[in-house]
Amino acid sequence: QVRLVESGGGLVQPGGSLRLSCAASGNIFNIDVMAWYRQSPGKERELVASITSRRGSLAYADSVKGRFTISGDNAENTVFLQMNSLKPEDTAVYYCNMFERSYRGEINYWGKGALVTVSS
Repeated sequence: QVRLVESGGGLVQPGGSLRLSCAASGNIFNIDVMAWYRQSPGKERELVASITSRRGSLAYADSVKGRFTISGDNAENTVFLQMNSLKPEDTAVYYCNMFERSYRGEINYWGKGALVTVSS
């Protein structure tokens, strides 16, 4: 059974920084894409950032460009999100996502989420 576990969330003042980590355990093969999503109260879940495993191609939501950086370690099945210059509107539950494309088909894995609160 595959599990994704996020860590690094918490309370931070506006302008501060946090680093989220996500580690996968279990039998996960050929991760194609690793990503972070977030969901604020009353809003739909949105893609924050993604990185492809093969080429390391990056994509960011416009709202976080220049402030957030995604990185991954394919060998360790981990993904990170460095968040700088945080704003109150970044407050959300952040979810780790890994997309497997293998002989087993296409499978999406999700973590349970890490709460990030940006407030003074």
